[in-house]
Amino acid sequence: MARTHGSWTGGRLTARSLLNPKQAATAVFHPAWIPPSVDPSIEQLKRFRVIAGAVASLGVYTIFEGGFDVTQLLENALTASVVLLFITPLAVGAMLFVWRRTGTVGQLRGPLFNALKLLLLFVGCVAGLVVLVTTINASGNPLVIIFGGLTMLWMLGFVVWGAIRVSGNFFGTAAVHRCLPALLATVTSWLMAIPDLVTGDLHGLSLTLGVVFILGAPVTVTAIALLEMGRLRRRYGIRLKAHPATLPPLPGHLPPVPGHLPPTGLPHVPPQGNPYGHPYPPAGAGHPYAPGPRNPYAPPPQPPYAPHPNGHGNPYSPGPNGT
Repeated sequence: MARTHGSWTGGRLTARSLLNPKQAATAVFHPAWIPPSVDPSIEQLKRFRVIAGAVASLGVYTIFEGGFDVTQLLENALTASVVLLFITPLAVGAMLFVWRRTGTVGQLRGPLFNALKLLLLFVGCVAGLVVLVTTINASGNPLVIIFGGLTMLWMLGFVVWGAIRVSGNFFGTAAVHRCLPALLATVTSWLMAIPDLVTGDLHGLSLTLGVVFILGAPVTVTAIALLEMGRLRRRYGIRLKAHPATLPPLPGHLPPVPGHLPPTGLPHVPPQGNPYGHPYPPAGAGHPYAPGPRNPYAPPPQPPYAPHPNGHGNPYSPGPNGT
């Protein structure tokens, strides 16, 4: 199916939104083709997973080891991106091998290519930011420093917020399988921590702090991911080992019933028109408070009290016989 214009960003990326790196990153790194979350509680778990994943990817020990260094932070982010570039396809490929018994790869070709493009786009943005920072630091030209610095600040906000978005949806792999983001976050966090565990490099921290900061993040990510996949299995019947084509439809995503047309119109619209008649009489109708149209041949209306024979018209005056 041909891609329509604006289908990636859903029309959210406008010239005005480009001025705000947060809005631009949300439109680019959380595309419109990513399915919405099926449960608010699962979305809350994803936020905790993002925080723990950031600890695993960037490392809090950078702050304790030598102070907050933007260059070191970007290098860690670039390293994490390169790891993701190799680990994510391998993990997805392993799951495709598991799913081959109940489905085909061709059924998932579209979502897989979209996730790969999102991964390459994010890695490219991180690499571009690192090159920009290196160029500005090596340049002595004031104009390059000024304009390059402004661009660097925008790119920094764009990449940081983009990292938050792709950590939550994990490069849109939820469009392939709802359990893939949790699985990939777990695998990535452990692969980022294993080198430090094998080499015993605690980055200048004590044994206790080193173990906490190296193992704390992947253990937390794993626990949250297991809880997330457990809720998907219990509440919606979504199992990691099941091919996405065999999963039951989610609430709100049921296929349309053939031959059934949804009701049109608004069911609660009141009857049109004024039930009390026009509030204003037409022009030329005379006195606005006069009664409605009458029979022109009817006798004139009688006053409430007939005129008294004495001519006074007082209903309480005595009659001709003094009564």
